[in-house]
Amino acid sequence: MLEADGLAAFRGERLVFEKLRFSVPAGGAMLLVGPNGSGKSTLLRLLAGLVRPMAGGLRWHGEDTLADLQLHATRVSYLGHQDAIKPGLSVMENLRFWGEPAAIAAALEAVDLARLADLPARMLSAGQKRRLAVSRLALSAAPIWLLDEPTLGLDVKAVARFGALLATHRNRGGLVIAATHLPLPLQGAVEFALA
Repeated sequence: MLEADGLAAFRGERLVFEKLRFSVPAGGAMLLVGPNGSGKSTLLRLLAGLVRPMAGGLRWHGEDTLADLQLHATRVSYLGHQDAIKPGLSVMENLRFWGEPAAIAAALEAVDLARLADLPARMLSAGQKRRLAVSRLALSAAPIWLLDEPTLGLDVKAVARFGALLATHRNRGGLVIAATHLPLPLQGAVEFALA
């Protein structure tokens, strides 16, 4: 279980949020909703250990997650706005750091990119690049998935495939926290509104 207790964060000189409390159990999902600038991305970055809270605490199974950032990094897969793809590498080569060839092939199949495995990433459409970024989640053993507008650029079929990845992760006991302005295929997700 991931628990937040009284979290507060600044962006520059501006207080973005304060006194945030929530918990997400194993197999759970939480949608961060709110207008642009309400702190959704900042909260995800804080949960990933990329930003320190100004107040409050974050616990994973009762232990302070931010006490050991290297350990916490092993628990988290973070998908931000940028796809983090090297255009000069092939689709397959972009994933070599994340898994073995058989696992990579399965991840590419899960996002319907297997037929493009040898294509340079620079040749992909925006939606295909996003699917390649999503495929890294399929290769991750991290129990916490933090997703910032994960369906950006995805068509209806790709969103359905993404929903299947999310369901598999949650069925294995993983949890998902996603910031979004659009509906996501997360059955039973709890909404957490930021003003």
